Amino acid sequence: MAKSKAGRRRRHLSRRWWLLGVFAAMFILLVYSYGHFIEPYRLEVTHLSLESGKLKSGMIRIVQISDLHCDKMVRNEENLVRLVKPMNPDVIVFTGDMANTLEAVPYCQEVLGRLNARLGKYAVRGNWDSVYWGKIELFNNTGFTELKGATVRLVKDGNVFYITGLPYGYSDRQFDVLFSIPSDGYSILLYHNPDIVKDLKNTSVDLYLAGHTHGGQIALPFYGAIITLSKYGKAYEAGLYQVGGVTLYVNRGIGLEGGWAPRMRLFARPEIAVFDIVPAGGSSA
Repeated sequence: MAKSKAGRRRRHLSRRWWLLGVFAAMFILLVYSYGHFIEPYRLEVTHLSLESGKLKSGMIRIVQISDLHCDKMVRNEENLVRLVKPMNPDVIVFTGDMANTLEAVPYCQEVLGRLNARLGKYAVRGNWDSVYWGKIELFNNTGFTELKGATVRLVKDGNVFYITGLPYGYSDRQFDVLFSIPSDGYSILLYHNPDIVKDLKNTSVDLYLAGHTHGGQIALPFYGAIITLSKYGKAYEAGLYQVGGVTLYVNRGIGLEGGWAPRMRLFARPEIAVFDIVPAGGSSA
């Protein structure tokens, strides 16, 4: 009798563990399916309004895209064009990492060429662009001006503003351009990752636009990014930060990291960021 009861208990426990194993496997499959088939295609538009005493009136609209990581498989490229078109940006900026494979470069160039901005389109190279595609003219026929340690001066509604770009792996000479940015207008810096934010103390930079982290690409609820590949770890993993007098925005990017990284996103949706820069007080009249 005792052996019979013990046997039934073991069978009951065995069935319980079997059911738990089945539920665990189903949960893992569900999470993987969402992260692989759904979230990478849920392109989000993030709108931000930033005030500056350097603007007299009107508004400057900057659209930031980052980390396209074009692959042989098309993901968000057509959605990108569809979403940006009605935004009527003054400037579009691309903060690096065009493609994961050389075969995807021509299509990515064609997509970038379909984006329109009134005052121009500007880009910097990311780590993939510099390391793997360093000898390729990535921005040919895209309408984007590649900034290689240079500053451009733009004017809208009597407001002067500057856009400065540094390529990933910049030289000391290229970095020195940051200390010669005029202070008579609003200044925007483009650099692929957030790692130089603490080096901008004696510059005129107002807004620093970066990407690279993908918001972790795979993040956890209440914790956020697991890996950022930034020297500051999770300190600037995604979103808006104020670091001294500089406003930093770290874009989650649009595509998926190439190489060894899993082809999925989890709690780190791809994004386009739209910045409306207005005079202090919030009025754009």
